[in-house]
Amino acid sequence: QVQLVESGGGLVQAGDSLRLSCAASGRNIRWYGTGWLRQAPGKEREIVAALSRADGDSGSTFYADSVKGRFTISRDSAKNTVYLQMNSLKPEDTAVYYCAATTAQFMGSKELVDYWGQGTQVTVVS
Repeated sequence: QVQLVESGGGLVQAGDSLRLSCAASGRNIRWYGTGWLRQAPGKEREIVAALSRADGDSGSTFYADSVKGRFTISRDSAKNTVYLQMNSLKPEDTAVYYCAATTAQFMGSKELVDYWGQGTQVTVVS
């Protein structure tokens, strides 16, 4: 099992950057497909970025079209942490961001999520 704790959210201006961190405990996060999902008020939770398990197609990533070119997901196995670097933030990026992990090689859908973090609020004002 793995436990996930997010940090790094906050209130920023449009165009600013934020880096979200997801600290894992228990088993090393490299053995899980990982992802960042977000949920805005009145909207469904969606995957914004995903990273394959280290023993799978290592390094494979997915980005939602809305964040492609602006967000980057990465993993530091030594620190047992997954990051989401968010650049050029827009008001429409405002949401609660969740770190998640799956025992599958890749988080192809939110239905594959086995473990959730508690979420961190990101608010982008214009």
